[in-house]
Amino acid sequence: MEHLEELRWHLVRSLTAVVLIAIIVFASKPVVLAIVFGPTRPNFITYEILCNVLKQFMDNPTCLRPTNITFITPNFGEKFITYLKLSIILGIVASFPYIFWEFWRFISPGLYDKERKAAKGVVFICSFLFILGVLFGYFVLSPFAVTFLTGFEIEDIKEATPSFSSYINYLTMFTVPLGLVFEMPVLVYFLSKIGLLTPEFMRTYRRHAIVVILILAAVITPPDVVTQFLVGIPLFILYEISIFVSKRVVDKAAKEEND
Repeated sequence: MEHLEELRWHLVRSLTAVVLIAIIVFASKPVVLAIVFGPTRPNFITYEILCNVLKQFMDNPTCLRPTNITFITPNFGEKFITYLKLSIILGIVASFPYIFWEFWRFISPGLYDKERKAAKGVVFICSFLFILGVLFGYFVLSPFAVTFLTGFEIEDIKEATPSFSSYINYLTMFTVPLGLVFEMPVLVYFLSKIGLLTPEFMRTYRRHAIVVILILAAVITPPDVVTQFLVGIPLFILYEISIFVSKRVVDKAAKEEND
């Protein structure tokens, strides 16, 4: 019962953090919407950087820019409901480091001193990887996805007029899952720590992992090859980093046994 009470307070504090940040987000509508709609603007930083890079190699490059997008809210109250949902999503994303810290505070007393010492910095690493994944999705994946989806032409449809809610759903899909997927090295660390995963196993099934990564990239991204590779490449790099992490864990465990 004591553990359940402790867990309850960890959950209450985490939920409080989400609600507080969601309220701040909800009250900061102009700033928040400027950020959220960034990938739909032709002057978004990603488009500018890519265009400047292309100009170094080409005289008149065709710069990546989204077509004219007009967002609509066809249902009554959709603006309010969608923005409320957006505030909650951003509240969860921004609170992730604190939520994970509360989770770590709950489980860490059950670990041995050696295990706690070995996992030192796990909150920072998990938070960093999650935020890195979200930022990658926002600055890299979303611009390419928005450009592809709005630039896909059908003869009888001349202008892109997606709903506000559909855009938020897609933007969430392009960012939050990547934040979770970027936690791969941390997951591999703990699986290697308890002996469920070895670097030899990961090397042996590297080809299978590549197939899984490409499938995952296809699920997360729209159906164009460029965007899928934009997701697949960092995931493959994370897989290679995870092999290195697993090797470090296994080698350290073997050294401690020999000592």
